[in-house]
Formats: sequence, structure tokens, C-alpha cells
Amino acid sequence: MSGANPFAQFEKSFNQAGTTYKYFDLVSIDSKYDQLPYSIRVLLESAVRNCDNFHILEKDVQSILGWSPALKQGSNDVEVSFKPARVILQDFTGVPAVVDFAAMRDAVLDLGGNPEKINPICPADLVIDHSVQVDFARVPDALSKNQTLEFERNKERFTFLKWGAKAFNNMLIVPPGSGIVHQVNLEYLARVVFENDATDGSKILYPDSVVGTDSHTTMINGLGVLGWGVGGIEAEAVMLGQSISMLLPEVIGYKLVGKLSPLVTSTDLVLTITKHLRQLGVVGKFVEFYGPGVAELSIADRATISNMCPEYGATVGYFPIDENTLGYMKQTNRSEKKIDIIREYLKATQQLRDYADAAQDPKFTQSITLDLATVVTSVSGPKRPHDRVSVSDMPEDFKSCLSSPVGFKGFAIAPEARAAFGEFQWDDGKTYKLQHGSVVIAAITSCTNTSNPSVMLGAGMLAKKAVEKGLTILPYVKTSLSPGSGVVTYYLKESGVIPYLEKLGFDIVGYGCMTCIGNSGPLDENVVNTIEKNGLVCAGVLSGNRNFEGRIHPNTRANYLASPLLVIAYAIAGRVDIDFEKEPLGVDANGKNVFLRDIWPTRNEIQEVENKHVIPAMFQEVYSKIELGSEDWQTLQVSDGKLFSWSNDSTYIKRPPFFEGMTRDLPKQQSIQKARCLLFLGDSVTTDHISPAGSIARNSPAARFLSDRSITPRDFNSYGSRRGNDAIMSRGTFANIRLVNKLVTKTGPRTVHIPSQEELDIFDAAERYREEGTPLVLVVGKDYGSGSSRDWAAKGPFLLGVKAVIAESYERIHRSNLVGMGIIPLQFLPGQSAETLNLNGRELYNISLPESGLKPGQKVQVEADGTVFEAILRFDTEVDITYYRNGGILNYMIRKMLS
Repeated sequence: MSGANPFAQFEKSFNQAGTTYKYFDLVSIDSKYDQLPYSIRVLLESAVRNCDNFHILEKDVQSILGWSPALKQGSNDVEVSFKPARVILQDFTGVPAVVDFAAMRDAVLDLGGNPEKINPICPADLVIDHSVQVDFARVPDALSKNQTLEFERNKERFTFLKWGAKAFNNMLIVPPGSGIVHQVNLEYLARVVFENDATDGSKILYPDSVVGTDSHTTMINGLGVLGWGVGGIEAEAVMLGQSISMLLPEVIGYKLVGKLSPLVTSTDLVLTITKHLRQLGVVGKFVEFYGPGVAELSIADRATISNMCPEYGATVGYFPIDENTLGYMKQTNRSEKKIDIIREYLKATQQLRDYADAAQDPKFTQSITLDLATVVTSVSGPKRPHDRVSVSDMPEDFKSCLSSPVGFKGFAIAPEARAAFGEFQWDDGKTYKLQHGSVVIAAITSCTNTSNPSVMLGAGMLAKKAVEKGLTILPYVKTSLSPGSGVVTYYLKESGVIPYLEKLGFDIVGYGCMTCIGNSGPLDENVVNTIEKNGLVCAGVLSGNRNFEGRIHPNTRANYLASPLLVIAYAIAGRVDIDFEKEPLGVDANGKNVFLRDIWPTRNEIQEVENKHVIPAMFQEVYSKIELGSEDWQTLQVSDGKLFSWSNDSTYIKRPPFFEGMTRDLPKQQSIQKARCLLFLGDSVTTDHISPAGSIARNSPAARFLSDRSITPRDFNSYGSRRGNDAIMSRGTFANIRLVNKLVTKTGPRTVHIPSQEELDIFDAAERYREEGTPLVLVVGKDYGSGSSRDWAAKGPFLLGVKAVIAESYERIHRSNLVGMGIIPLQFLPGQSAETLNLNGRELYNISLPESGLKPGQKVQVEADGTVFEAILRFDTEVDITYYRNGGILNYMIRKMLS
């Protein structure tokens, strides 16, 4: 803490066990401090501690101190800078980040600089969790087989990441097979309060905070650690010591009162909150939970709610730290000494919350209340995570979805086809029937729920009761269990429920995201053929956080998010349109009907088992060796060089072209002239549509690229696993089979090359335009770029030649990523859209930009074949404009390292 900090006089200290601990006394800085939301207090502390009038200005501190409920986004926006304490990555987004770091070292060297300046400055943790797929299920050795295949497919990527761990300082790599990034973060990586060494031998204390390259980084807010997802590009800048430029948010107070029913789960609660907040509209805002009901929730329950923050649209869903938080730290084997220091620090800075004490409630922009007693058993779907449906309403809701027009709640099945079915023969010689609503995938998966012992043990207890009643699951249903960490397996075994889960087909298949991110693996060909031949709307049921169409599996058109208990229940039922109250799941040995209520455990029953079996020793056992990895990981040989040796033959790792031809001087800013519309899209185009993470279709441009290099379809792997290779990722841009492009008549990754009127694959059309020297734009609807934070959803369009996007609205992270790649995000004026302006996507577009003097949020003129309209330039901050002028954030960082 140097004297250069203008707030150095507010530094205080306390002594414990002979050690001096220093911190900034936020309480003394301003008399209104105790009125600030707890989440804003974290922003304030970071600004005070890092204030150097260079990266963080005194006016940033004053702006945060000046936060008030009167702040309204869009009318009196306040820009501030924020330096997170650390960065977290998963391998799908982490590999391209490390690739960019390696390429930036090359670029700095080419421009005459020192390449070793490109190095993480703040701590960066990368957890490999996105690579494993459910290739094998319902067999005892599924785990080992899937992990073996994972290494075979990804050995090159894993070798590269292991090189990165050696080549770059301050970077921890958690090997594959360890768990899901957000659960590992919750159970092991999170500090809650950082404790760093000072030059005088004392310790510096400050709140843990994090940004991550996965949108569900928000899960850590359940532990009182402020964190959210950012684009991979922005995360790389933070790793290089840059601050994040952000708009000071509105803070919505979400008050919880009452108690949950003994029969509902935290999953039901989060689905209820997700629908509620999505309807309220909290995009770009902080949500902070308060009220006596919060004390009724475990940290795992809170983390489940924070996890689905991207689904309800907020930047964070924050739970301030309380004694339950510190109790969780003890349960997860954090030291008593560490916890005592954290407690004293939090008390001194008024950051330790007592939810029962209303006097501690801060001021909020707006407050809303939920009575926990009103929550009922629920699922969400069939295509969006915020479309909650009470389980009791599912029979009618699914029936309505079949008949409704194509949309988020409709499949437009003709009346004569609604009773369609198909039959096929299984390996056991029996004939089975599929119909609309048949469950073909049932997956207990995702950090959302596998981090929560109550729902995992609840699922195990339900499985035990089901097996004891003689219930079974049809053999063609692809069931799987993918825990978020080894701790889950530990307590499931200790509690004795593993054999019952396995009996029903829920064998452990891997430690990773798996089905939730589309790594569900293949369905049996008989099942696929029956679905396709009869045009069936079959279902997947998963304990995940995303169910966008085409994400889980190409052949499950309806996908429902549910608690692990309901995943098993629907798997036993075999269909999603069952009425659990009236229809039995089966019969027992005595021929008596067995209903779901007969096997459903109560929260008290689950809590008793959890208290007995989830203990600190488990966390010690699992996490003491997490960095070692498997034998396969340990035997990987990597070089000691600081520059990566790129291979021209690699189809996984390739030096990206982002810095080719780059100079020390800024490029000239130009308007966009005679651009063509590559795609003309509607609302809610997700990053899954833009840059799918799942399997590579055999008839796609990416497949042709791989086949030309003698790669067989069996070894195509997924797009997510090949994010280190721009040649494949550019070919996979907009490759989602469910993409609806209004320039063509059929759903899929096709478009029209306007000058020739020829219909082509999107990549091939973009290449044709490139050869002709034609710049490209996208014209889209509302919520463009919603879903997971993927830098390739911006990098891919950039490589296709897209210069600007014109949308009705943007998802927060994706807008930032577009700016980070030098793509201009334009927004139609309120009340205007492509439809109201009578645009059809076949026009020539001219976008006029001033040669100098760009301003955040200014209006620019767009002309499309004679139609002239204004659009809002969605450069929201001066930093956005700086990045754009440099050609992107990474180019800016390279020039900065050269100065």
C-alpha cells in the first residue's frame, strides 16, 4: 500500500497471533457507507485499495461512494473502473485465452518488444472441465472409458495447457477429471478474503472478487465473493493487470421471507426466482438477496440461486457473507485460523451480514419480496431456462407446446401428427415405443445442482426408495451422473446410495459439465431413427442451467431443467407429460401402485443424512491432491520454452491471425460502405447459435476441413474442444442446426449470397464476400448474444468479415466481446426494428462514422438502399472507443506493452 494512494490515511491494522493484518477502513471514508449495498461495498474497497490515479481514479472512488437508489441505468449512467482480485477460466474458453497469450508474445517480439511482458499479473485459475463427453453410460466402467476417450481426443490441448502452466507465471491449471470449474471454485479456489504479503512483513487483507470466462462464474456470489462472467477477451486484459470499465449498476434488493415446504428443493426455488426476475427485467443490474429467509438457505442453496444469474439476466445475484458462510468454509476444510482472520476483517469493515437484523438492510434501487412458502415443485422448458412450469401443470403445458406455433413454447405439430409414435427393438429383444414427450436423456449434471449436497443426496435417497419398490428405467433412456467434484462421489458412497443410483442406470460417467453444455454424446441409432422417421418431439431432462434448442442433443427438441430428484422421477416415468399426482410410476412386488409421493424424501430426511456424511475430511482428501491429476496427465511431456512452437499440422492449436499485419501505430478509422447482410435474424439469438460448443455435423464446412486433413468423423470431437484453432472455429460460426435465418426458407446454418442469389453454407458465403472485398453486417432482433459467455461468438464473426451488428438489444457480455474484437455494435432506436423500417436483409448498408470524436452512446446514420435511419452506437464507455480504435482489446494491450 504505497503512499501514492490518496486514501492511504484510511489504512488500519489489527494484530493476531503475532501477525499484523492491514486493511482499508471503509467505514471511516464516508458517513453514508452503511447505506451502500454490500455488493457495492466490494467495488468500493477495490477502488480505494487500487487507487493510483492511473488505472483507478479518485473520481471512481467518489462515484461509487455516491451510489444511490436514484441511480437509473440509461438516464444518469456513471462509469467506474474495477480491478477484480483474480480470474477464473474453464478449458473451452481458457484454451483460446492461452492461445491468445502465446500469440501476443509472438506479436510483441515481432514488433521489437519483450515477449515475457505478456504474463498474468493477477492470479488466474483454469479448470479443465468442458472436454469430457457421455460416450458411455449405464455401464460400470463408463467413467474410465469416457476419461480415456477424453484424453485420446484432447491430448494435444491438454499438452498445450500444461505448457501454459509452466510458461506463464501466476497461472494454476486444475487437470481434467477434477470437477466442474464453479464447484471447484466454491469448494477450494475461493479465498473469500485475500491475504497477501506486504513488503514490511505484514499481511494485506481485501475481499475476494473474480471475473471468469464462463457466464456461470456468478455461482461464487452465493459464498459472498463478488464475481461475474466476462468475455474471454476482457478476461485476458484483467489477467494483464487492466481494470474493467463498467457502468455503476442499479442494485435490486430481493427479500426472502418464510420457509420452503419440506417437499421442495433449491432447484424449484431457483427456477421460481429465475422466472420472476426475468419478468422484472434485471439485465445489467446487481441483485442482492436479503431478509430473514436467506438464513434458512444453506450456502449450497444460495450458490444454486447465484449460479443461474445469467438465466435471470442480472450481472450478479449476491449473498453477503454471514456466519453460515464462515461455517461453510469450515465444512470445506478452510482453516480455523483463516476463518477467524476473515471474521475480524469483515466485522471491522461492516461486511459481515446478519440477515435477521433489519437494521443492517442497505438502501436498494428497488426491493421485491418472495415468500419461500409459495415455491412449488417445478421444471423449466422446453426451450428456455426461465420458462418455469409447475410439475402439476406439465401434462397440459406439454400438450399446449405441441400444438402452439413454433416458438419458445411451441412445436407446431399438426393435429393428425400429435398421436404419432414409433417402435424399435432393443438389445434385450423387446420392442419399445417412443411418442411425443418420451424421455430419451436423463442427466444429473451441471454445477448448478451437483454442488448442492441436499439435492444430490435427495436424488440418491429417492433412487434407494425407488429400487426398493421395484421401479426401473427403460433401457433406451440415456441416464448419467456427472458430479461437480470428487467430494460428491465421496459423500454419495459414504451415505450408501451409489448402488441404488447405479441400479437405475445413473452410473458416474465423468467429472465435468457434460450434458449441460451439449456433451451428451450419441443416442442409440435405433432411438435416433425412430425419432427422425416419425417426427417426434422427444425430451431430455437434466439438472442443468441451459436448455436452449439444439444445445443438449439434436434429437431432443424439448429439454427441461429439473432437480436431480425429478430427473430420476421423469426417467422412471419415461415421459414428461405424466401427471405425478394421478398416475403411478409403476407397481411394487405386491402389485400395488407406486406414486412419486411414495418415494420422495423430505428436506428434513435429507438434512439428517447430509449432516452425518458431508464433513471436512472429505474436502481435505479430495483437494489435497487435485493439482496432481491422473496418471495420463502426469505423464504428459511439455517443453520449457517461453514461446510456443506452433505446428502447421495441428487441428487443435493454431496461431490465430488476429495480429497479422499489426503495426505500432493506430489504424485509420473508416466508415462502412456497401456492406452486405450476412444473416437476417430474429430475437434471442444465443451464443450457442453463433458459436456452438457441441458436435461437428458431418456435412458442415468444419467437417470438410477436418476430412481434408484425414480426420475421421469419430475423431471430429466438438467445436468447444477445438477453440484453439481459428480455421475450424470460423467454419463453425453460426453452425447451429436450429439457426433461423430469414434470408432462407429452412432452419439451419445456411444463407444467401445476395449478388448471385445462391444459397450457401454461411462460411462459404462469407468467403465469397471476402473474395469480392465486401464488408458484412448482421441484422438481428432482441437479446442478441444471450447465453454462455463465448469469445468465439465475437471472434468467429470477426473472421467471417463482419464489421457491424445492428440489433434491437444485446446481452451484456456479448456486446463487450464484440467491442473487444473491433466489431461495431449498433442498436435500433426505441420503437424501431428491422420490421418497422421494412428491412429485408437484401439491401446494401452504409454506416457513417465520424473520422474523430466518437462518443459513447452517440447516434450514427445508417443507409440501406434508400432507407435512412439512426442507430445508437453501443460503445458504452470511453474505454470501448479506445479498444475499437486499436482494432480490439488485445491489440490495445500489445501496443500498451510496447510503450
